[in-house]
Amino acid sequence: MDAVDATMEKLRAQCLSRGASGIQGLARFFRRMDRDRSRSLDAGELQRGLAELGLVLDTAEAQGVCRRWDRDSSGTLDLEEFLRALRPPMSQVREAVITAAFAKLDRSGDGVVTVDDLRGVYSGRAHPRVTLAEFQDYYSGVSASVDTDEEFVAMMTSAWRL
Repeated sequence: MDAVDATMEKLRAQCLSRGASGIQGLARFFRRMDRDRSRSLDAGELQRGLAELGLVLDTAEAQGVCRRWDRDSSGTLDLEEFLRALRPPMSQVREAVITAAFAKLDRSGDGVVTVDDLRGVYSGRAHPRVTLAEFQDYYSGVSASVDTDEEFVAMMTSAWRL
């Protein structure tokens, strides 16, 4: 585990210990750190916010965390990027059931769900294609709100008739 991953784990634990366990609590924490109200955090805001939690980072470490979590290369973290970074990793059981659900949709087996795969089942006008990574990312967010693997597998199995 590198320094950025260790920082993420500490931050996740701190947020949970302070009662910021849900998306709303994490969003409130994010807004408190967003001093300039830009709806994004730069490395300095992140550094100051983490210091309030007792996670002291030097400037280079804060910049490294921002770079790792900044998916759109904007140089800052928006709320979605922040929440995504704090999601706990999914278990192998959860990843396997998500992959099985995706495989059921991917009738051509090419690793991409297209409109042709879904014809008659779903309107793909808004999202004409979905990759496994996008599918997993979506269910990673769902997974964060389900307590046990058994509940998650039951939900996925029922929803996708696996």
